[in-house]
Amino acid sequence: MATPPAKPAQPANPSKAGTKGVPRERRRQQMLEAATEEFGTCGYAAASLPAIAARVGVTKTLLHQYFGAKEDLYVACLVPVGDRLLDAIRTAMGPEGTAPHTPLRVLDGIFTALEGQREAWFVLYDTSLPSGGEAARRASEYWSAIDRLAAGGTAELLRAAGSTDPLDADALKYVWRDLVATLVRWWVKHPEQTPAAMTQRCARLFAAAATLTSDDRSG
Repeated sequence: MATPPAKPAQPANPSKAGTKGVPRERRRQQMLEAATEEFGTCGYAAASLPAIAARVGVTKTLLHQYFGAKEDLYVACLVPVGDRLLDAIRTAMGPEGTAPHTPLRVLDGIFTALEGQREAWFVLYDTSLPSGGEAARRASEYWSAIDRLAAGGTAELLRAAGSTDPLDADALKYVWRDLVATLVRWWVKHPEQTPAAMTQRCARLFAAAATLTSDDRSG
């Protein structure tokens, strides 16, 4: 007896987005979630529309019908991520960046905004975006807006500590930006850590860092 042909491999966790009767807006949201996961995990350059379609259980043709080209789909994923993070940071900083414990509030806002879709951070900060395109332009706008908030917040921290040196403020902005990115990357690798647990961890790290600098001064 001839061996029957093997069945084609199915997506690991296909949703029902490709079945009949799914409302259009729900199907669109499923595609965006799958695309955000693919872009965030693989990066723009390595991500593929067939892989995104497989994640959600639809055809590449249907994906094109909803979003158009790959870059258009990326922008559709990028905008809600960028808006969500900007809103979280602005809310955490409060009026003029003067809310108490601003650094921890900002980190808590970022962790909370990313919870359930942590890889979305890498959609916003993707170094493989094609230069000169719409995706790179929109991402750059979000980076600039977040950097402006970071600059204002770090300058306010330094003023409270008695420093008005603009170079101190500029240096601290870069330190803060890299610190946030490093903490988020660590968090992505530890999915068991909740936003609240991460915020508490950051509080302990900040307290330890303050102790180290205090010891240096006393010595």
